[in-house]
Amino acid sequence: MTFSRRSLLAGGAGLALPGAVIGTARAQRPAPLRFVPSTPLPALDPIVATSYVIRNHGYLVYDTLFATDETYRVRPQMVANWETAADGLAWTFALRDRLVFHDGAPVTSADCIASIRRWSARDAFGQTMAASVEGYEAKDARTFTIRLKRPFPLMLEALGKLSSNVPFIMPERIAATDPSRPITEAIGSGPWRFLPGEWNPGQRAAYERFAQYVPRDEAPSWAAGGKIAKIDRIEWLGITEAPAAAGAMRQGEIDWWEQPPVDLLPVLKRDRNIEILNVPLGFKLLMRFNHLQAPFNNPAIRRAVMMAVNQDDYMQAVAGSPEYYAACKSFFTCGTPLASDVGSAAVGANVERARQMLREAGYANEKVVLLAPADQPIAYNQAQVSENLLKRLGMNVDFITTDWASFVSRRNNRGPVDQGGWSAFHTLWSGADLTNPAINPLIRANGTAAWLGWPDDPTLEGLRDQWLATSDAAAQLRIAKEMQERAFETVPFVPTGSVEQPMAYRKALTGMIVSPVQFFWNMEKR
Repeated sequence: MTFSRRSLLAGGAGLALPGAVIGTARAQRPAPLRFVPSTPLPALDPIVATSYVIRNHGYLVYDTLFATDETYRVRPQMVANWETAADGLAWTFALRDRLVFHDGAPVTSADCIASIRRWSARDAFGQTMAASVEGYEAKDARTFTIRLKRPFPLMLEALGKLSSNVPFIMPERIAATDPSRPITEAIGSGPWRFLPGEWNPGQRAAYERFAQYVPRDEAPSWAAGGKIAKIDRIEWLGITEAPAAAGAMRQGEIDWWEQPPVDLLPVLKRDRNIEILNVPLGFKLLMRFNHLQAPFNNPAIRRAVMMAVNQDDYMQAVAGSPEYYAACKSFFTCGTPLASDVGSAAVGANVERARQMLREAGYANEKVVLLAPADQPIAYNQAQVSENLLKRLGMNVDFITTDWASFVSRRNNRGPVDQGGWSAFHTLWSGADLTNPAINPLIRANGTAAWLGWPDDPTLEGLRDQWLATSDAAAQLRIAKEMQERAFETVPFVPTGSVEQPMAYRKALTGMIVSPVQFFWNMEKR
């Protein structure tokens, strides 16, 4: 099967929009900001899903109690002030004045408590926090307390988490939704209001400035500070063909393209009206196994596949040029303090050794269902590499091509492959999400509470608990290395490399906050 480089990294593949829709401005309004996201917005719930496109949607619509700035410091956002009990067993928070939801209702303590409860049932860091929580108490409409069974010093880091899943604050009536069931109504208190009547999954979404939003007084810094909405209307456009998006970019019909393919970057760079920037911390590529079902419920088989992996094959399939990728055999983001090469020989690019390991592991020709979303090239192209590799190893591979929405739905199925389940899939995660054990969801191994694939390893979880219990940097580094050694034994996922992600925007768009997350505040369109 061939696959054009032209669509690599162009994760915004959806349904092509008619040119008239892109090029027509409403004369009675200022020109909207037109954005092409990595994928069209498939759903509205940033708590159930870890998808970055839904996270970015969340930052438009919702606000957070705390937020992370560009120095990785956590700062208050919706919170005006807070205090911690001397014994560390109670944290009390007071909200800022004049916080209001898009439906006109004031933001209350009950909304915050319900939102934290729901988030902490889904997010890896939130689950850790929840294990220490005794209960919540709304002291009045704007003040609430989190009472703990044992001290949890990382409370602010949890509530100010930068990326998926972000503890966004929703109305209590929405946050009361079962954490396993996606919400269908996007009502927040953030800088922009979602326009449900203009949402067409796979094609477009639209937002308008929320006039009642009251930003903080501080200068903006990543997710923290004053979120000043200077753009009245934002439109997200799903454009299928990368050349069409490039043409629209050069004609000024779109303002910001989240993931242009690398082979079109030279064309865009030649246009003096277009700027190209890399997203900080890049992205980690990976293969995720289903730990509940054969054959990958056997760690020896997972290790055999990992031994065969050559990261260069995956990175070239995704990024093309070495200018945009680098080997990274760490379970933590390369270039950050906890990254190391301990145990990395397990990613061996040694097919012959892998075949021997597979025989020794007792592989019995079980079917391997490899999911591949064709409209998400980063995942799809990695899957093509793995299809070839697994067949070379002698495995019985069923390559399942789907669209993104079907892929997202099917990978939630924990059943066997003959009941709609799966064996493996590929994805990528922002380096911002994988820097340490507290926030890294991919290294969690707490069974069915873990992220998709559901690894179960009490030893790895115990090491994570040790890391969380110490604030000594040397001890944290030692424990992180032990975690990595253990992860190479049990293989919660296979690291398949690290890629830079360029984004393109027109220079008429000023004030952009360059961060691992695509924020829209502080920008103006000339």
